[in-house]
Amino acid sequence: MFPYARDNVRKHLISTYDAEETKEDIELLRIQVEEDLRNRVVGAVPVAPSDAGKEEVINSLVTNVESMIKADRKITSLKQLQGHIWRTGFESKELHGVVFEDVPEALKDWQSHGVKVYIYSSGSREAQRLLFGHSSYGDLRQYLCGFFDTTTGNKREARSYVEISKSLGVDNPSQILFITDVFEEAVAAKSAGLEAVISIRPGNAPLPENHGFRTISSFSEI
Repeated sequence: MFPYARDNVRKHLISTYDAEETKEDIELLRIQVEEDLRNRVVGAVPVAPSDAGKEEVINSLVTNVESMIKADRKITSLKQLQGHIWRTGFESKELHGVVFEDVPEALKDWQSHGVKVYIYSSGSREAQRLLFGHSSYGDLRQYLCGFFDTTTGNKREARSYVEISKSLGVDNPSQILFITDVFEEAVAAKSAGLEAVISIRPGNAPLPENHGFRTISSFSEI
């Protein structure tokens, strides 16, 4: 999905430039780039003013977006744009959501036992709905109760998980089990009082020795 978004940024901006949704995306990107320039973020370049013309604006946006993607930045402006590009890909059937084979059965089992499942991802909520709605195993959204993204906060910050706990209305954060494949996210969730488990999947970054978290290799182990 990420390569698709990267390769289709220019095409998407050109074809939707005058749409209100894209105007909002561009404004968010402008705000982010201005902040990046103040902070001297590597790869950030000024976005051309609107009166410079469509081509100049798009060229400068593409340069910034490609840099953001290369740096794997978890920022709302980028994730929102990626979500809109992915939507086009799903609608045209150029994309489909890939999930591990143990996921659909686990979701069904959890639902049958009254367990509520939510997704918290650095991808936008719209992107999450698209991925699970067009998965290789069909529409899995029926097993999900809601979605959280970076508008809630950074996934590596404890306060994001505090906010999620409040949103879900649990009596105690420990009633929430957070499953992640990123060590730093597990640390943040645990700091907020959640139970955290690390899912070991192909391509994961290596874990520190004596990390102290329970690990699983399949959702069937939950």
